[in-house]
Amino acid sequence: MIKKITSFIISFYVATSFAQTKPNIVIIISDDHAYQAIGAYGNKWAHTPNIDRIAKEGVLFKKSYVTNSICGPSRAVILTGKYSHKNGFKDNETSQFNHGQDNFAKQLQANGYQTAWVGKVHLGEKLQGFDYYNLLPDQGSYYNPDFIGMDGKETRKDGYVANIITEEAEKWLDKRDKTKPFCVVIGHKSTHRAWLPDTTDFGKYDKVNFPLPQNFYDNYDNRPASKVQEMTIEKSMQMGYDLKMLSYSKDGKEPAVDRMNAAQRAKFDAYYKPIETDLKERNLTGKALSEWKYQRYMRDYMSTADGLDRNIGRTLDYLDQHDLTKNTVVIYLSDQGFYLGEHGWFDKRWMYEESFRTPMVMRYPGVVKSGSIENNFVLNLDITPTLLDLAGAKIPADVQGESFLPLIVNKNTQGRETIYYHYYENGEHAVSPHFGIRTERYKLIRFYKRVEGWELYDLKTDPSEMKNIYKTKGNEKLIAGLKKKLKILIDQYQDTDACKIFDQ
Repeated sequence: MIKKITSFIISFYVATSFAQTKPNIVIIISDDHAYQAIGAYGNKWAHTPNIDRIAKEGVLFKKSYVTNSICGPSRAVILTGKYSHKNGFKDNETSQFNHGQDNFAKQLQANGYQTAWVGKVHLGEKLQGFDYYNLLPDQGSYYNPDFIGMDGKETRKDGYVANIITEEAEKWLDKRDKTKPFCVVIGHKSTHRAWLPDTTDFGKYDKVNFPLPQNFYDNYDNRPASKVQEMTIEKSMQMGYDLKMLSYSKDGKEPAVDRMNAAQRAKFDAYYKPIETDLKERNLTGKALSEWKYQRYMRDYMSTADGLDRNIGRTLDYLDQHDLTKNTVVIYLSDQGFYLGEHGWFDKRWMYEESFRTPMVMRYPGVVKSGSIENNFVLNLDITPTLLDLAGAKIPADVQGESFLPLIVNKNTQGRETIYYHYYENGEHAVSPHFGIRTERYKLIRFYKRVEGWELYDLKTDPSEMKNIYKTKGNEKLIAGLKKKLKILIDQYQDTDACKIFDQ
């Protein structure tokens, strides 16, 4: 655990680095953007120069994770610094977020900050702690999206959602009180399902033949929870809704496409209709069709990410042009990871690495050394205390995260040895609720409700998590030790739900 005295020393250093000027804060949160789809994380096909720029000018987090891999709950954790069972928003299907509880924006306001949230929040449309907000209702739309402002009125804006969100953030930055430090959260819809790119990005990756993940045809042997899921590209990905082959949709219509204006629709048809014609002429079946769907999915997903990255660059350019770069912290992260064909899947939810792990990069000129790599465990739970640490504000006692500022400023600071996860939703995609622990080498997971049982993975010998060794003879002592560590975290975070299930 990061020691409070170290955090205090680092906070003092940051506060005095700019002649007692509190840093501005820009947090950019994407949706379902996989770390393995970003150049800075090693993807040689990804065109993400602006996310890569933040990493190059700051720090790349190699072990950034979430506490609950699903959209609304992840944002609730980011906003409050508390696990889902403490902030009350456990899933997207049954939970209602209590905006009356404390959050980082309220604390920043109390410490002289002007605050704003623009774009997707997925926690309702009546935020507290923000001087300004303009939000996408629910998931929002890619084209000509609706926004709900502080007056509760819904307004439709023409254009592509990533561009509009960036424009709205700039408008607020132009009008803000320039005598105060600011914190703005820019919540992008991209790259959420159904991966609809900006018209300027149609076809960006059509010449790329993405390699099929080695475990694309996973048979889920000895993994009962994986066997019953409904999130494979082969069986669950929809030709119309997901892949824009509209003749497969009811009446040849999809709401996301129908809301396009005439010019947008013309470009859409000019790109997708020839692809659909070719598909029908080829009459693919079996593995050939599954692999066609994979390529189509990847091309749309990566093209959607291009528009996201371009708008991140626009935000960075705004800071440069307004002489804000030197005293502004920029943090980019996704609300969780995502599957790009690993295990044959799309979506998220699981404690397996591709879903559990999120990309995160951070820049703070003069404080965070350019080109840094952070290999300690950090969580989205840590965003709130880190922001308060940056602002020189007191971190409330009920915040469960830890500031990661000491880790990236003082390399001798000791980070976590274990991290805890709990996923609750028992609905869409048929993913069984589960909780568990990850150490440097091992991952222990307890599934319940839909599927009952334990799984254990040796991440050193099995990084793709294909071999559940929970019942392998000789692992009894290892399992006992991991369960002991898991129980310590359950008690530490006061997860009474997990405590009741733990020994069943």
